[in-house]
Amino acid sequence: MSETTHDGGVAVTEPPSPDGHLTAAELAAKYGLSVSGARPSLVEYVRRLWGRRHFIIAFSQAKLTAQYSQAKLGQLWQVATPLLNALVYYLIFGLILNAGRGMSKDVYIPFLVTGVFVFTFTQSSVMAGVRAISGNLGLVRALHFPRASLPVSFALQQLQQLLFSMIVLFAVACAFGSYPDLSWVLILPVLALQFLFNTGLALVVARMGAKTPDLAQLMPFIMRTWMYASGVMFSIPIMLEDKPAWIADVLQWNPAAIYMDLMRFALIDGYGSENLPPHVWAVALGWALVVAVGGFVYFWKAEERYGRG
Repeated sequence: MSETTHDGGVAVTEPPSPDGHLTAAELAAKYGLSVSGARPSLVEYVRRLWGRRHFIIAFSQAKLTAQYSQAKLGQLWQVATPLLNALVYYLIFGLILNAGRGMSKDVYIPFLVTGVFVFTFTQSSVMAGVRAISGNLGLVRALHFPRASLPVSFALQQLQQLLFSMIVLFAVACAFGSYPDLSWVLILPVLALQFLFNTGLALVVARMGAKTPDLAQLMPFIMRTWMYASGVMFSIPIMLEDKPAWIADVLQWNPAAIYMDLMRFALIDGYGSENLPPHVWAVALGWALVVAVGGFVYFWKAEERYGRG
């Protein structure tokens, strides 16, 4: 297009663009453009996460190996740490405070060690999850991958650590008269359900920790309170027999207590079903599915915001 100017020259002007009337969103749709780092659909996100399964496993194994690499005893601390905690709790709660009343020594010591090991699994998963994003910002900002890979990997790391520690737990149970039988098969579904629950919880705190890094400083106090309320060192029904029944019911139905009691029921001969709340397996499954699915969706909804700002 051309036009004559006042001095007789000819000025050439560009024709109007056919896209000039379109908004940015309409232009992107027309030419197939998408936002960099946009959150994929939930189904697509699950597919991408499954595609990173080898990375998740390798990352968890590397973290587990490096965790005690500077210590002379190395991986033995995976077992020594919860055992030392169990010893301290036994001296204070078992001997001084008589928290094991109503149980024989052959039942109480495996009861206590099992509670410490199983609760440590949940505690470590949460503590690792809360730093999963904020503690790995370099990786998050440098590479494009489903961010859920990190908290899932940390939960898997803690599962591997527990499996290593189970050798000692079995030895303790046998030393106090609880020998392998068919009930030990129940350990597998208990671990599977607790792993699902821990993973969902790790995803929840990972999103919260990514936005509020100070949560990592508060979390030890929350976990310590949860531990004391979950019957790690004592039997909830026996300890609270003189209190209103609803208090014991609430504490027994909390997920940490559910998974500990199921593991004790599977391992310890003298810990029978009368110590378990009604419908305990349904409750354990419900906690696992609700927290795992809810935690995954909650984490996914903030996928595009991790590592920014």
